Amino acid sequence: MQKQSMAERVESKLRATLTPTHLEVINESHLHSSGPGAESHFKVIVVSPEFEGKSLIDQHRLVNAALAEELKLAIHALTLKTVAPSKWQASTANYESPSCRGGSKS
Repeated sequence: MQKQSMAERVESKLRATLTPTHLEVINESHLHSSGPGAESHFKVIVVSPEFEGKSLIDQHRLVNAALAEELKLAIHALTLKTVAPSKWQASTANYESPSCRGGSKS
């Protein structure tokens, strides 16, 4: 059995926990001071019915709880865009991650 990449693991956990209607897991490690093949910086765009009626912080808490093990052991940075289906407009979505400040360089 082949080992899952971190991106696949993140996607699998979020699909199981949040039953999203839209999910993007983007490895952005290459944009940072991570080495080749790193899986430490991710952007996640997730639209889930679990977010309906919840504040943004509560939406992020759901994602963080689902990924607690990965955040503790392997993920250095996680950019989140969480949206309830009633507010999702994919055609106008453009979610840029913040620039890396080079934390490991200072």
